[in-house]
Amino acid sequence: MKRIWMILAVAALISCQGKEQSNNSLETERTKSADSLVKDDIAEVEARLKKDGYQTFSYKEGDTTYLMQQYYMVFLKSGPTRSQDSTEAAELQKQHMAHLSRMYEEGYTSLTGPMGDDGELRGIVVYNTPTMEEADSLAKLDPMVKAGRLVVEVHPWWVAKGGKLK
Repeated sequence: MKRIWMILAVAALISCQGKEQSNNSLETERTKSADSLVKDDIAEVEARLKKDGYQTFSYKEGDTTYLMQQYYMVFLKSGPTRSQDSTEAAELQKQHMAHLSRMYEEGYTSLTGPMGDDGELRGIVVYNTPTMEEADSLAKLDPMVKAGRLVVEVHPWWVAKGGKLK
């Protein structure tokens, strides 16, 4: 089952990479890389994000100005109801992956992935929402969470706008 979950997660992430982002300006700003944010637009982007309810601040280090944004890291943990039979668990997994894909396509999430072991922590999703309450609410729409197979734990996380994994 763990292997199936990992394969489905990788497939969902790969399929999401090819999807076009929405054309609205906030969506564009959500996905801009740090390299493309020039000094002149940082203040504009920050003002727009703040107007839309996002928590931000900027600071300068040498010649570089960083725009920090608060994201919400959602930890998906094993829930109290894990007694579903294999057919029901497989269907919940399919719905779970569809939910995660939808959250990515609609611009609510930035990173998603399962853990590499079989511990209590099952996965992490980074939500790009103005409030912790919205991230929590969206995470709780996940069919696995609704079924009690997973529970969510939400924490605020500050990241430089456009930061990327290496």
